[in-house]
Amino acid sequence: MKETVTQYEQEIISFAQDLIKIQSYSDEEKEIALFIKSKLISIGYDEVIIDSMGNVIGRIGTGEKIIMLDSHMDTVEVEEEAWDVPPFSGEIIDNNLYGRGSVDMKSSIAASIYAGVIARELNYHADKTIYVTCTVNEEYCDGESLKHLLKELKLRPDYVIICEPTGNQIALGHNGKAQIKIRTKGISSHGASPEEGVNAIYEMAEIIQRVEQKNKELRKNKKRYGTLVMSDISSKSVSLNAVPSECEVYLDRRLILGEDESVVNKEMDEIIKGKNAEWEIDTIHRKSWKGLDINYVPYHLAWEIKKDHELTQACNQAYKETFGEKPNDYVYWDFSTNAVTPIGLGIPTIGFGPGEIKLAHMVNENCKVSNIIEACNFYSELIKAIK
Repeated sequence: MKETVTQYEQEIISFAQDLIKIQSYSDEEKEIALFIKSKLISIGYDEVIIDSMGNVIGRIGTGEKIIMLDSHMDTVEVEEEAWDVPPFSGEIIDNNLYGRGSVDMKSSIAASIYAGVIARELNYHADKTIYVTCTVNEEYCDGESLKHLLKELKLRPDYVIICEPTGNQIALGHNGKAQIKIRTKGISSHGASPEEGVNAIYEMAEIIQRVEQKNKELRKNKKRYGTLVMSDISSKSVSLNAVPSECEVYLDRRLILGEDESVVNKEMDEIIKGKNAEWEIDTIHRKSWKGLDINYVPYHLAWEIKKDHELTQACNQAYKETFGEKPNDYVYWDFSTNAVTPIGLGIPTIGFGPGEIKLAHMVNENCKVSNIIEACNFYSELIKAIK
């Protein structure tokens, strides 16, 4: 295995560099999608598809056991002047690959695509079907593109590997989330006569303090804890000389195992209690690069796969073959991923990917070159280990 991976090492890294050189913000993935499609065809994937949303799907094999490795193509945006290394250069400095997406998650795309090639070369695909998916708009709409892909292709994998960065550790799950809007109502009046109106911003003021206090409470005496952050605020008034009639804030609530809809409902009702306010789970509206509308409700529960699950055990075996020892520990993402879709469908799902989690979305994002090759090795070994 390692000899075969070594033979492809330069191709894998060059491919990752090429991916980074293509700017692929959410809703703008056309160029990278066509580039990946061309690559999959050139290296001999049995079938290559771009679906109606713009996701790229590559297939190797026709066996009964279906394995899917998923990465997303889109990245968050950059402030180029803040970077020491140009964010779309794909430069390698001190054996670290730099650029937007080097961690989140173009290195994973390269590693997973070549893992399929290596598995075929070593005949690990004989009784399996391997799908490598490169999905759109994950940064805004976790799981929606993958949900569409599975529905359009009438596909149900037996196992899904989410290739988000884990520092090449096995991820057993991740937090859930609820993205919430709170809106307060006031009464407009002239700024010279504020006593004649009701200021919606002042109505929001105590709510802001309650949100901060709730986040502090969530962190108390727990190894794992949820979080609540206010990430945006805006107001409406007829002019800058008027009392605002409406104020709106946006909340990001991260959920741990055991926290469900009733927890969110209770918290939000308490936060707006006594105020002229209402809250709702937000709906995000996007349009894919192929023009398809994406309507996403950002509400998902936390999940975790068991340590004794057969997929976890296969990952343990692949890890040992790759690194020479069993994993000492596992990681648990504190953010959400495309895993929300297969988890929602009852499909066993696990995570593994190159790159340090903390470097995702950061200035000077970079990934160790060795991490990428090790990840490719792991994915290939996992394809072999799954029975």
